[in-house]
This record gives sequence, C-alpha cells and structure tokens, in this order.
Amino acid sequence: MKMDLQLQGKRALVTGSTAGIGFAIAQRLAKEGAAVIVNGRTEKRVEQALSALKKAGVTGKLEGLAADLGTAEGTRTAIARFPEVDILVNNLGIFEIKPFEDIPDADWLRLFEVNILSGVRLSRHYMPEMKKRDWGRIVFISSESAIQIPAEMIHYGMTKTAQLAIARGLAETTAGTNVTVNSVLAGPTASEGASNFIENLARDQKTTRQEVEREFFQNMRPTSLLKRMIEPEEVANLVTFVCSPLSAAINGAALRADGGVVRSII
Repeated sequence: MKMDLQLQGKRALVTGSTAGIGFAIAQRLAKEGAAVIVNGRTEKRVEQALSALKKAGVTGKLEGLAADLGTAEGTRTAIARFPEVDILVNNLGIFEIKPFEDIPDADWLRLFEVNILSGVRLSRHYMPEMKKRDWGRIVFISSESAIQIPAEMIHYGMTKTAQLAIARGLAETTAGTNVTVNSVLAGPTASEGASNFIENLARDQKTTRQEVEREFFQNMRPTSLLKRMIEPEEVANLVTFVCSPLSAAINGAALRADGGVVRSII
C-alpha cells in the first residue's frame, strides 16, 4: 500500500537542486505532489533539471530559480520571486580536498558563506511566515563529516557541524507550533561533485572507479557498514519524509542517512 505523505499543495524550495542529492530531493517531493522550486546558479542548469524532472513523470508543479544562493544578492532574488514557501530544504553546499595548512582565509570564508549563510539567510526570511501560518518544514542537509571531521577538508567539516547547531537552535524557537527544523546527515554519496572527484582520481591513478571506491571505504571511511557510495535517492527518501506532515514528532533532530559511517548510537 502506498503511503500518502500529504504533500499535495505544499510549496518547497530546494537549494542547489539541479544535480545530486538536491535533484533527488526535488524529484521525490514533486512525485509526492509538492510544488517544487528547482534552484541552480545558471538558467541552463535549471532548465536542464526541470526538463529531466518532467520526463521523470512528477505530478507536482515545477518552477525554476536561477540564482547563486551562496550570496546575499542571490538570496534577495529568491525572496523577491518566492516570498513564501511551506518547505525549505537547505541543500546548497560545496567542498574541496585541501590540507589544513594550505587553506587560506578566503577558502574558509567562501565555504562559510555558501554552506552556512545560504541556509541562515533563507531561514531568517521564511521561518517567521511559517510560524504565522503555524506550519512549515526546514531541513538542513548536513553530513557525517559534521561529527567525524575529515582531516582532508576540515573547513568543510566545520560548516557541516555549524548546520547541526543552527538547525537545533532554530528548532528551539518553534516550541508549541507545527513548524519543525531538522538536519539530515548524509554519508558518502554519489553526488555530482563526489562522482566527478572519484572519476578524476581514477583517471589520474590509471585505475577504475570501483577500485577508487573500494580503497576509499577501506582507508578513509572504514566504519561504513554499507561499504559503497550512497545513492542520492536514498538520502532523498528520508528528507522527503521529514518534510511531510507525518513527521510532526520529529523536531530539532539530527537524522542520519550515512550508511553506518558514524559509530555512535546517539
């Protein structure tokens, strides 16, 4: 029997949703009947994503938003076009592999603005209206790197930890309402950026993608129980449920779709 997630008529903004986890979330929400705003930095990327979603047979209304939400100007553009949403998924994020001693201030600030301030700015605008309407969902797409900070990208891990703190803090302000704020910790996922990185590494090392993945889980993420890259759709399934009215009892939580990488039980 199909579970009705009761998302018909809800409008959702999924940031950074032209590929990877964001695209999968947009597709899953739209398949459940939600009206979804697909976001990317360029018109071309947004149009390509919208076309792919339509071919996938979604039922929800689709709209595009070409704006760099990692900037204050891009956020103003989004708010002007879409002043109200029921669901905000703060998925936009970037990463880079770089030794700590080689990370300049500019890189720290760039990751902070894109990964953290994008969600802060949008939440600051949309959350008060959600409270007035007494319904809303905000979800921050974090990472297992928030808990197990990767030595090869400490600045990225920092931003993912900050998302957990922000989500929990915002949830504290929703007490007694039907608005919830949660975070989802994705594990190593076959997103566009990660897939490109693995393929480039395989080419440079003159080996196969499968071998690079095997070595990654053996040496870099040995605690993984899944022992493979997570598919974006597998993260999207959890996020979509958290966005639904059925998840009313889940608030202020850091939920894991990490393939068992994080060993703690809480």
